[in-house]
Amino acid sequence: MTTQQRIPVWVKALDPLSQFGLVHTLRQRSEVALINETDLAALHSQSTDQRTAPPAVALIAVDSLDAAAVHVLRSATQRGCRRTVLIGSVIDDDALMTAVELGVSGVLRRTEATADRIVHLVQSAAAGDGSLPPDLLGRLLGQVSRMQRHVLAPRGLSHTGLSDRETQVLRLVADGKDTQEIARELSYSERTVKNVLHDVTSRLQLKNRSHAVAYALREGLI
Repeated sequence: MTTQQRIPVWVKALDPLSQFGLVHTLRQRSEVALINETDLAALHSQSTDQRTAPPAVALIAVDSLDAAAVHVLRSATQRGCRRTVLIGSVIDDDALMTAVELGVSGVLRRTEATADRIVHLVQSAAAGDGSLPPDLLGRLLGQVSRMQRHVLAPRGLSHTGLSDRETQVLRLVADGKDTQEIARELSYSERTVKNVLHDVTSRLQLKNRSHAVAYALREGLI
């Protein structure tokens, strides 16, 4: 891997020992190129048209996802790191949800943070892929499921951002049914069906019902 292909990585730990250990470990890896805050600022100011260059990845190590850690995560984004990998000692359900909401691409427990695993997560993050330990992924999905059942569903909403009615209409459109057939099957008026489709296309800034269906299928919403 050439220097140009190396992934720029900005390391930030909340304690000096972790900072030293991560820098020392990654300095020996040819897959990454360590950058400091000055380098990060320079990358951030460069043209976004340089699409061949790997995005900068922030590697952040914390004990727990407290207020200080959240501040560092937000700071990384503001400094121009489009991808973030989090190494944590304690990752409870609340911390996991917070990390996902802050756009963290990969999560790794400190006890599992070998050099190979860190580099693998950095590479995955740079490629736009997410990575969570299997048990954490299961816990995250469980949280989403509970939120759907107890918070969103009673309000007619879903974590996809579409209401149950909108999802039903889009699924029938995807099946090739016209407005009249959808209205008959769902016991709605044709005006209601048209309003639902208009609301979806307007809210998601889509061109028409075909575009709405394509978007929903691509995003896994229906």
